[in-house]
Amino acid sequence: MPRNLRRKAIAIALVVLASVYGVIGLPTSWQKLRQNVEQRIRLGLDLRGGTHLVLQVMVNEAINAESDQTAERLWQTLQQRGVNYAALSRIDANDIHDEGGILIEGVPVEQTSAFRQLIEETEPNWTYAAAGSGSYRLQMRQVALAAIRQQTLQQSLETVRNRIDRLGVSEPTIQERGQGEYEILVQLPGVDDPERVKEIMQTTAMLEIKQVQGGPYSSRQEALAAHGGVLPVGTELLLSVERLDNTSTAPPEQWYLVSRVPAVTGRDLRNASPGRDENNRPEVDFVLTTDGSRRFGEFTERNIGNSLAVVLDGKIQSVAVIQSKITDRGRITGRFSQQRASDLSLVLRAGALPASMRYLEERTVGPSLGADSIRAGVVASLAGLSVVVGFMFIYYRLSGLNAVVALALNLIILLALLSYLRGTLTLPGIAGVALTIGMAVDANVLVFERIREELRAGKTPVSAVESGFSKALLTIIDTNTTTIIAAFFLFLFGTGAVKGFAVTLSIGLVANLFSAIFVSRFMFDYFLARQPRQAALSI
Repeated sequence: MPRNLRRKAIAIALVVLASVYGVIGLPTSWQKLRQNVEQRIRLGLDLRGGTHLVLQVMVNEAINAESDQTAERLWQTLQQRGVNYAALSRIDANDIHDEGGILIEGVPVEQTSAFRQLIEETEPNWTYAAAGSGSYRLQMRQVALAAIRQQTLQQSLETVRNRIDRLGVSEPTIQERGQGEYEILVQLPGVDDPERVKEIMQTTAMLEIKQVQGGPYSSRQEALAAHGGVLPVGTELLLSVERLDNTSTAPPEQWYLVSRVPAVTGRDLRNASPGRDENNRPEVDFVLTTDGSRRFGEFTERNIGNSLAVVLDGKIQSVAVIQSKITDRGRITGRFSQQRASDLSLVLRAGALPASMRYLEERTVGPSLGADSIRAGVVASLAGLSVVVGFMFIYYRLSGLNAVVALALNLIILLALLSYLRGTLTLPGIAGVALTIGMAVDANVLVFERIREELRAGKTPVSAVESGFSKALLTIIDTNTTTIIAAFFLFLFGTGAVKGFAVTLSIGLVANLFSAIFVSRFMFDYFLARQPRQAALSI
C-alpha cells in the first residue's frame, strides 16, 4: 500500500475506533453493550417519556418585596429628618405587569419641600406624584422595574436549574419561554415522581431569623387586642407551626409578634444539611456566611435572654431563648419528616426563589409513547436506508458499496459526536438524522456523476476519480456549509425541538464532509491501487 494511502487508512481507523467507543464503550457482554448504548445516547422527553412543565414567575412579588424594603427605609429616614406624615403603605402589584408603588399620606404643607428633597436624594430609582392634599404616590422608574423583573426571572431560572441538578434528573431542559411573560420551560426526561420535583421547584424556602416582640397568643384577635388593635411600627404577626414535644398531634394555634426586619435571611446561608435533634427528630442544620455570622453574632449578643423565631416561608418553625452569643451555626426544627428535611436542605442550598411560580401547562409523556416513536423512527430509517442502498447498488453497481460504507460511517460518527458532546436525541433530532442521510447520498451522487462524465470523456479511471472529486469538492462544501449556517440560526433562535433538529443536522453534515470526501476518495484510491492500470471502474 502506498505511504499516503497508509496514512489515510490509519487516520480513518482511528476515527472509526473513537466513534465506535463513543457509542458502545467497552462492553463485556450483550447486556452491557445495551446498557452502554442507552447511557451514551441520551434520549429526549419525547422519546424517553417524562414531564413537561411551563411555569410563570410571579415577578410582581419581587416588586412588592422591593417596595417593602423601600418603605422600611423611608420610615427610618423620615423619622431621622423630622418629616411628619399620617400613614405610609404599600400599593400592591397584583399581577406580573402591575407596577405597584408606595402611598404616603398626611405630609404637612410646610414640609412638602423637605419631603421632595428627601425622596430625590435617598431614592433615585423612584418617582413621586401628588395624590391629593398632602399625599404622594411613589412609583419605581421603568428602568428599575425592568431590571427587577428580569433579575427575578433569571434568578428563578438558575434556582430551578440548581434544584433539578441536585436531584440528579438526567438531561433536563430548563430555559426561558416566550417574550415578556416571564415563563420557564422545564422538561424532565424519565422522572418517576413529578409531584415531588414540582414541590421542590416551586417551594420559595425563604429563611428568616427574627426577634420575638411578644407572644405566644392563642389567636390573631388576641394579639391585636393586646396592642390596642394596632401593631407596633416595624412588627408583624406570624403563625407558629412548631410541634409540641409530647405529642404528634397538631399543636394549638399560636401567634407571635416579631420584628419585620430579619437579623439574617436565607441569602446569608453557606450550607444546609439534614440532621437529627436530641430527641432523634429530623431537623435542618445550617451554616452562615462570614458576613451573616458577624451580623447574627451582634444580634444575639444584644438580645441575650430574649427570644428569636426561625421563620420559613412566613411561618414560624421554632422559637428559642437566646442563651449566649451565636455566630455561624444554627438549626431549624419543626414538624419535618426525614424526606422533608432532606428536601428543605436541598432547597436552601440551591438558593431561595425570589418569587413564587404558578403552573401554566403540565404534560406527562409516557415511556410507551416514546418507545413507539423510537420504533417507528427505526422502521422508517431502515426502510429508507434499504431503498437508498438498493438504488445505489443498482444504479452505480460496485461503486454503490463505496457510498453505503461512507453512509454507515457517517451515522456512526454522528451518534458518537452526540455522545461525546452530551447531546440529547429527540424526535426532531431523528428528522435531522434522516435529512443527513439524504444529503450524504446527495454528496456521493455528485461525485459519482462527475466521475462518469470524466470516464465518458475518455479519461482513465485514476484520472476520472481525481478529476471527479476535485470538481465536486467545492459544490459539496458549498451545499453543506450553507445548510450548516441555516442550522446555526435555527439553533440560535429556535426552541428546544428546533434546536434538537439543528444540532443533529449540523453534526451529520460535518461528518458527511469527512465521509463523502475523505473516506470515499480513500476507498476509490485503494481499489484502483490494487488493480491493473487499465482496469475498468464499476460505476
